[in-house]
Amino acid sequence: METTEPKTTPIETNTSTSEGKSIATIAYLTIVGLIIAFVMNNDKKNEFAKYHIRQSLGLAATGLALGIIGLIPILGWIINILGFFVIIYMWIMGLMNAVNEKQSPVPLLGKKYEEWFKNV
Repeated sequence: METTEPKTTPIETNTSTSEGKSIATIAYLTIVGLIIAFVMNNDKKNEFAKYHIRQSLGLAATGLALGIIGLIPILGWIINILGFFVIIYMWIMGLMNAVNEKQSPVPLLGKKYEEWFKNV
């Protein structure tokens, strides 16, 4: 007599966040990491990773803008120095959000990054 065990389906977990965690973390490491994360996520289309790629892209764009402002003598230099510390703070918060699997915007400009880069 054959006994058949009932088929069970695997328990659904939030794998989308855990799968995108590594891609999201890579996005914050460097500009090259941002490009690599964008290419890696191009196949998977993970929403968690996409969110953090947009946040990291916003940080990179803000850093570029601060670099251009830093070309202005004296006042631009002061803004650039203060902006550097703000960018570092925002970068650390974004990286910690990605590592802790939180989908929350970086402080100050995170909501704007969501709006500006919604098509990325």
